[in-house]
Amino acid sequence: MELRALGPSSFRVSATGLGCNNLGRTGTATETTEGTAAVVTAALDAGITLFDTADVYGKEYGLSERLLGQALRGRRDEAIVATKFGHAGLAPDLAGGAPKGSRAYIRAAVEGSLARLGIDTIDLYQLHTPDARTPIAETLAALDELVQEGLVREIGCSNVSAAQLEEAAAASEHSGGSRFVSVQNEYSLLVRGDETEALPATERLGMGYLPYFPLSNGLFTGKFTRTQRPADTRISRQRPHVADQAPWDAMEAYERFCAERGITMLEATFGWFLSHPSLSSVIAGATKPEQVRANAAAGDAWRLDAAERAEIEALFPRGPATAS
Repeated sequence: MELRALGPSSFRVSATGLGCNNLGRTGTATETTEGTAAVVTAALDAGITLFDTADVYGKEYGLSERLLGQALRGRRDEAIVATKFGHAGLAPDLAGGAPKGSRAYIRAAVEGSLARLGIDTIDLYQLHTPDARTPIAETLAALDELVQEGLVREIGCSNVSAAQLEEAAAASEHSGGSRFVSVQNEYSLLVRGDETEALPATERLGMGYLPYFPLSNGLFTGKFTRTQRPADTRISRQRPHVADQAPWDAMEAYERFCAERGITMLEATFGWFLSHPSLSSVIAGATKPEQVRANAAAGDAWRLDAAERAEIEALFPRGPATAS
């Protein structure tokens, strides 16, 4: 498994990561302790080191973190554990309803995540969504305290614009405290808006980039066609609009591109992602061990040249940039 830098941090993370948003999700094989353990074990055995979760993942608050922590027991030293706090629309009120970027909220949130994960230190602690009520300098100061106390090793952010990345970087430089080493935004062949501003900003600031929904809820696994949708997938169960609205002419042209090179759509998509210099890891979700193994293998299977990258991108025009 290729290891890549996570921005300016000391971490080198696996090119394929495991997105843990399916752990504890109703109706999935990873809803249970046993199902989660099977997926996490398969990931570790395949060389995956980055496990990305959040306090709001799972059918109840904190369940994904608890299941991940249990599955990592005895193998904690093989994993880089990333979690998130402060989702504007989902996380419950903590610290008496304090703003989600405030010191009071952050202290309450990190204590809960550490307890659920069953670990002493979170490797990457990420602000899930920006908090308009709290100056970013205050949020960064509170996160720096966690780093200084050894509760957190590195900090990151998610769902942010290029302007917000620049503001955070300036605040960290002014204070001399910890800085965001990574950003996690939605990015895929169908959602390419971050190429306009956010991705160039990460390169300019030396940050690592982590895409979420990289396979568009499984659309780019190669399992779907214009007329066929596997019944045991998230698209079929919960997000049929993803397949309904997919650009099937482009998808079929992409399939032909892959067939001409003797590779799968999954391998081509991982190769496209990993051609971006600031991209640290493709954190794809999975609910079964065989999916994890396929993703891990795809991460090392194929590398494209500039002409092939241009050919792929011509099929899928850029979408809107990540909103603040």
